[in-house]
Amino acid sequence: MNTQILDLEKKYWAAMEAHDYETVRSLTYFPCIVAGKEGVRRVNEPDFKKMFESGVGHRFKVKSISGAESQVLNENSAIIAYLIDLDFEVDGKTTSGKCACSSTWVRTDQGNWVCALHTESDLKS
Repeated sequence: MNTQILDLEKKYWAAMEAHDYETVRSLTYFPCIVAGKEGVRRVNEPDFKKMFESGVGHRFKVKSISGAESQVLNENSAIIAYLIDLDFEVDGKTTSGKCACSSTWVRTDQGNWVCALHTESDLKS
């Protein structure tokens, strides 16, 4: 099960990298909660789509995901935390960054796993 949760995270990041909204949407619980350098917010599906579409033109590449720690809380919920190393391209300029991320995954009534909470904390260089 712990491997499955890490695989879901990797699938989510790959869909974000490919700008594949349908896959990202299918892996997200709505409303979801997102916490990061812009604060904490509850995001419904229409607002999530607007946020997703506002990222067009901003590209990133996942270089690595490491140090994953996950825990299954019960048959319908699991948590994971890990480090991610990314390259970002904005207006033709590339920078790198590393974050500590965490997610809470829940199983829906249909048996699908979806992310209900995601956090990102930038790490010092």
